[in-house]
Amino acid sequence: MAGSADDLIVRDAREFGAYARTGGWAFALKVARSVRPGGQAAGETPKVSAKEFAELAGCSPERVMRFYKAWDMAADDGVVAQFEALAPGEDVELPDADVWLSYYSSRNSATSVRGTAITAAAEAEGIRPTKALEVAENPTALRAAILADPSTAEAARAALLDRLKEDPALQAELARDVLRTDGLKKAVATESRAADRIGYVRQIAENGQIKTPAGQTIDAPVELRAEAERHLSLLDELDDDEEAGEWVTEAYDTVKGLVVQAVEADPELRVQERRTKFYSSLQKATKVFEELTFDDADDIYEDDMVNRLEDLQVAIATCITALRKAAPER
Repeated sequence: MAGSADDLIVRDAREFGAYARTGGWAFALKVARSVRPGGQAAGETPKVSAKEFAELAGCSPERVMRFYKAWDMAADDGVVAQFEALAPGEDVELPDADVWLSYYSSRNSATSVRGTAITAAAEAEGIRPTKALEVAENPTALRAAILADPSTAEAARAALLDRLKEDPALQAELARDVLRTDGLKKAVATESRAADRIGYVRQIAENGQIKTPAGQTIDAPVELRAEAERHLSLLDELDDDEEAGEWVTEAYDTVKGLVVQAVEADPELRVQERRTKFYSSLQKATKVFEELTFDDADDIYEDDMVNRLEDLQVAIATCITALRKAAPER
């Protein structure tokens, strides 16, 4: 009895070793040497149809044909022998197991438009198409991996960003998802503010120009630009996983404070800054009143409206008087 068991173990080990070396080729050979090639009539060969072979094997004809097609493509490439050269039961030398994955697809989706696109993308990335197809057909497994593994989540994030560049519809959907999610919306607002502040510092450091609080763009003093460059270099040296929030805030506050000091230190610039702010406020106020309509005054009238406008009228009159007094004599 022991010897019989030993023989069975030896046989299993040898069959396992053969499969480890050849992989799916061992099964494809069984199909290739037993299934009748297309175009051959039943009487021309002892081989059977794929349907008959599937019935004998207890599987679907589609599964048999996937092995058949893999062998057919490999035969076209000269990797294995043609069907016609093989007889039932004949053994031939088989390619390595790794080569099998280049020809076999265990999924019907591989031949669909979607499958073809996934296969092409996988080949472009230098990976086996079967791996990509397997992931694509099991989104639940992909979701589990993303939720559980930071490195998988990072790979998914990078891939999604690449996809977004060429998919406007996905961009819009993702934007809506972000706006619907309070946490993400807040995070985007925070990152956007940080990006604007870094841009403010970078503009000064790289272009040597500052934007004053009133919106003027002027050349930055040498000392201010040097300070902006110093802070920018500190930000650029941060690792990707380091939190930049405090560094960004410090850089922005420091540089902005220096901009205010630079404006205050220059009498001419200080006057121009006040003049620019005044014109900006005046323009905004003018636009507001130009957009008002009074066709429905009877409907919207309230005493408080008139009182506030009268107060505003007094303020405007005071402003006009002050400016006229300051006007140079002509």
